[in-house]
Amino acid sequence: MGPQAGVVCSLFFLLQALAVPAENPDFSLAGDYLLGGLFTLHANVKGTVHLNFLQVPKCKEYEVKALGYKLMQAMHFAVEEINNHSSLLPGVRLGYEMVDVCYVSNNIQPVLYFLAQEDYFLPIQEDYSHYVPRVVAVIGPENSEATMTVAHFLSLFLLPQITFSAISDDLRDKQSFPAVLRTVPGADHHLEAMVQLMLRFGWNWIVVLVSDDDYGRRNSQLLSEHLARHDICVALHEVLPTPQPSQVVTRQERRRLEAIVDKLRHSSARVVVVFSPDLALHHFFHQVLRQNLTGTVWIASESWAIDLALHNLTELSHTGTFLGVTTESVSIPGFSEFRVRRAQARTPASNRPSSGATCNQECDACLAALESFNTILTLSGERVAYSVYSAVYAVAHGLHSLLGCSQTHCPKEVVYPWRLLQEIRKVNFTLLGHHIFFDDHGDLPMPLEVIQWHWNQSQNPFQTIASYHPAQRQLKDVRGVSWHTPDGTVPVSTCSKDCQPGQKKKSVGIHPCCFECLDCPPGTFLNKTEDEFDCQPCPSNEWSHRGDTSCFKRQLTFLQWHNALTIFVVLLAALGFLGTLAILAIFWRHLQTPMVRSAGGPMCFLILTSLLVAYLMVPTYVGPPTPATCLCRQTFFTLCFTICISCIAVRSFQIVYVFKMARQLPRAYGYWVRYHGPYVFVAAITALKVAVVTTNQLITATGPTARADPGDPKIMILSCNPDYSKGLLVNTSLDLLLSVVGFSFAYMGKELPTSYNEAKFITFCMTFYFTSSISLCTFMSVYEGVLVTFLDLLVTVLNLLGISLGYFGPKCYLILFHPERNTPAYFSSVIQGYTMGRD
Repeated sequence: MGPQAGVVCSLFFLLQALAVPAENPDFSLAGDYLLGGLFTLHANVKGTVHLNFLQVPKCKEYEVKALGYKLMQAMHFAVEEINNHSSLLPGVRLGYEMVDVCYVSNNIQPVLYFLAQEDYFLPIQEDYSHYVPRVVAVIGPENSEATMTVAHFLSLFLLPQITFSAISDDLRDKQSFPAVLRTVPGADHHLEAMVQLMLRFGWNWIVVLVSDDDYGRRNSQLLSEHLARHDICVALHEVLPTPQPSQVVTRQERRRLEAIVDKLRHSSARVVVVFSPDLALHHFFHQVLRQNLTGTVWIASESWAIDLALHNLTELSHTGTFLGVTTESVSIPGFSEFRVRRAQARTPASNRPSSGATCNQECDACLAALESFNTILTLSGERVAYSVYSAVYAVAHGLHSLLGCSQTHCPKEVVYPWRLLQEIRKVNFTLLGHHIFFDDHGDLPMPLEVIQWHWNQSQNPFQTIASYHPAQRQLKDVRGVSWHTPDGTVPVSTCSKDCQPGQKKKSVGIHPCCFECLDCPPGTFLNKTEDEFDCQPCPSNEWSHRGDTSCFKRQLTFLQWHNALTIFVVLLAALGFLGTLAILAIFWRHLQTPMVRSAGGPMCFLILTSLLVAYLMVPTYVGPPTPATCLCRQTFFTLCFTICISCIAVRSFQIVYVFKMARQLPRAYGYWVRYHGPYVFVAAITALKVAVVTTNQLITATGPTARADPGDPKIMILSCNPDYSKGLLVNTSLDLLLSVVGFSFAYMGKELPTSYNEAKFITFCMTFYFTSSISLCTFMSVYEGVLVTFLDLLVTVLNLLGISLGYFGPKCYLILFHPERNTPAYFSSVIQGYTMGRD
């Protein structure tokens, strides 16, 4: 059977060295075109290397890698299936030579053996375009580190290499690895599936464990990039010690494992992502069981997601929920029966020496060792096995195209590796319902699955709970997860609990996943789609309460018609309007009487008309402001009031001038009378007021504006000026000056004849107007609200009434009830008495 009794030779024949002829490979089948196969059948080899063989202990369960043996049989099955069906390669027989790479320790010698010719000689040539190696293509190996080691050799010859399990994205670089193809999606898709799984269950606080090799380091870096894009934080990142070739744990490694598991026990993160070859995990999980770590969600990378040896540790079911990302399970008809069939008697291959019998793929000893895994291998489905199966078919389709095969015949020609590589890259066919083709990076975009470990012997140990499609980069159909928690609910793995609606996050520490929740203050809201760490202010016409997630329209407030105080003021203004209208009629009826002429004559009608127009402007203060009502308030009303005040002021000046200064300045008085001085003065003041109002309108907004009520931010005050008090002060500044002037001249004429002595009436009107305007401006400087508009209206109506009743009221009283005082004789006697009194 082999070089030593008790050694299962069929798994360990290796190429001895460049100058030493190689022994037969572990598994071989003669054919017209040979395929090389690199599989991991043993991972914990303990022995010594001799010139032409590797001495190993007997074939036992813990020594034989059941999954590797299954993958090797998948290649064997695919080759036999192609040979038994003449439609793909009619007249051509495929062969194979498969070698156990012992995980990573036996890569170089098999590659050199595959590259050598029949005489075991590998020549050094300048151009290998017409070089024909032993095999036309190589299937495997399974891990990224071994694949890249092999690829550096095969790429020099452009010998097609199709790996079925190496996911490193470094293999996408066709400058470095031009001959590498993969029947499995790259690491980017595996990591994206993991991250979407975390997002699906709300896990943003995780632990990452990686092996101390290129596989762990590369995938750890890629995972960090994916996590950063989705705001998932790493609470703990640890490197698992690499096991010794003998699988004996040193004291230092044991202490390191104990420390890592202890950190896991004290971490608040309940999700652990593990990127490590299966060999580095056996002692780690034994330590997990020893320290009784429970309640954890373990997410396995593809390197151990369906590892049968780890799954055989049934005690792991008590540590938590095991999830993993692996390739899609595709049923291969007849493969399960083929895998477990017993060896039949075979004769040595014609191209092999009959002496020194070889142990071929039907090795009874290995089958006996793997019988305990038979049920679980059958139930677990053909996941990675389909990747091997499709890789063999890809080579066969490439040969079919390269040889120009028909339905009945294939010409047997010399196959150069680089030509076959070109044809394999272009294959496009359907295999068991799946579309097989390679993209620009040499990858086959096969779907991935998220699986969960189960330990029920009657069920699939790796049940599918979700699927991931590389083309859409989307995780779909998440279902049927059995959580190993006390209440069967989804485990929580967050640094901080989610904030309630309307609460912003405030970072705590360096991780964005760790935060405290604060209510958004009034006037702001939280829009999580924009920013979870800052509250957004509400628009100016909206408001919000503390902790609101949206804003509501503020209540618009203005002077309402149905308000009792408004009705009172409007009625007062209506009475004033009617009274002023009555005064106008009385004065028109008694236009030629001394009383009317002493009050100002025709100028009285200018005052009364202005008062009537001002009364008509009162309704513009009530109801929602509009551009038209704001224009009336800020222009027409103030102009009317200015005309009234200017007329009263000039009337006061004229009376004082006639009685007290006409003698001293007769010529000036003549000019005043000749050129209609009173009307010129009123016109000049009116023109000045028009200029002031126009400037104010150009500088400030004329339309209605809304301002928040300081006392109640839920209310918006509608007004006609964003700075109401300043606008009012500018518009009334000239009127205040005229009121002071009118008051001064009226006071100077307090000794005039009673028929012309209007000091007390004008003093009352001007004093009331001055003090009310100053009080209103002062009130508006400390208070904002509808009350300001109401007081403005009330003061305006009272000032109008003050002029109507205070100035014209006494004169109407004398005209109506004391007609004897409204005669020229009475006025002459009064003037004569005043003149005699002065003399």
